[in-house]
Amino acid sequence: MQGLSSHKTQDWLQSPLGEALVQQEARVVEDAFDGIFGEHCLQLGIWGENRTFIRFTRTQRCALIAETALGEPGAVGEFHRLPVESDSIDAILLPHTLDFSDRPHEILREVDRVLRANGHLVILGFKPGGLWGLRRLIPGAGMPPGADHTISQRRIRDWLKLLDMRIQSETRYFFRWPLPRKSVSASQKWERRGQALWPELAACYMLTAQKRVSTLTPVRPLWRRKPKVVTGLAEPSTRVSRIRFDTSD
Repeated sequence: MQGLSSHKTQDWLQSPLGEALVQQEARVVEDAFDGIFGEHCLQLGIWGENRTFIRFTRTQRCALIAETALGEPGAVGEFHRLPVESDSIDAILLPHTLDFSDRPHEILREVDRVLRANGHLVILGFKPGGLWGLRRLIPGAGMPPGADHTISQRRIRDWLKLLDMRIQSETRYFFRWPLPRKSVSASQKWERRGQALWPELAACYMLTAQKRVSTLTPVRPLWRRKPKVVTGLAEPSTRVSRIRFDTSD
């Protein structure tokens, strides 16, 4: 399985189309992070530069986990088996993480496990349809290498509801033809027109959700309770090479 951190994917992101996409996604993620506070924010997967998205977080600390060491993430680990303590993270960002994984259900279950009650989830994904759904008919057009598992917005929404997460917002964005070598205007004119007139043609979507507070509080015998981990991250194991929170402004 080719992950987000592959050289081919990063090369695609440095094309005019890839750079325009990341710039637009930085705008929508900044809006999504506005009003999300807490102690810890976690990004799963490298998409663009390491600080492209986490620089907008309002949490006290933020960390980036990748499945390879390419791009020097804060930690290396498997997304379906996160080296993170349960109920310890306030916000999680998945920047096209599910588009590159053949284990999306397991990743979402892990996300649900590590999120605190009322924690927030932000997902960026490629729409299977829209303008980019026609990419097979356009010579030279295509998804980033490795994005072979695109999931519809509706299916993601259904999966999150099964996890008892509350859907907060859905945004469709990026109305450009999927031609990596073609120059792309930085103007927001087409974005505004697309969102107002033909949102179904968008290439991507952003979905935000919040973990519900459980109405039932399980009571465990004192001798079975585990010691709390206040740092938000589990002790290093064979699944993680290193972890580092970003505390820079």
